[in-house]
Amino acid sequence: MGRMPTILRTVQVTLDARSPRTLGLFWAQVLGYAAEPVPGSEAAPDPDRVVETADAWLGFLSAQGVPAALHDSAFALVDPTGAGPRLFLQQVPEERAGKNRMHLDVRVAPGLRGEERMAALEEECARLVALGASRLERHEPSARDHGWIVMADPEGNEFCLD
Repeated sequence: MGRMPTILRTVQVTLDARSPRTLGLFWAQVLGYAAEPVPGSEAAPDPDRVVETADAWLGFLSAQGVPAALHDSAFALVDPTGAGPRLFLQQVPEERAGKNRMHLDVRVAPGLRGEERMAALEEECARLVALGASRLERHEPSARDHGWIVMADPEGNEFCLD
């Protein structure tokens, strides 16, 4: 038997959304991500220009003849460092129903423990609430784990600050 070729696999995280653009702009701020550049653009992904890039997409879609009613049907974010997965948001007609079967852990306090860790989580929680997230519950540090905060994005998708 011959050796199987090595295939590089990457992960894209896909979120269903009522408004992919609005939810995408929220997640860009949470993660420090950039809007994926318009095809043919020479610009590198830039988290400081996420709104400008999102607006450029509207112009691109119009120029391609995409009806305005479909301009908010999808939105993509990329990690400007290339290390994190692409985040793709797609429009769906139905509301979120039930508990997420999978969720994101936003790792803001790796390596921190105890009160220092929880203080860092609380600080990030306050920033995200100001962006439109909701705080759901705090889990205190224990012998089994280091503590975390459960939150929801503006459309109700749960995620954790870890």
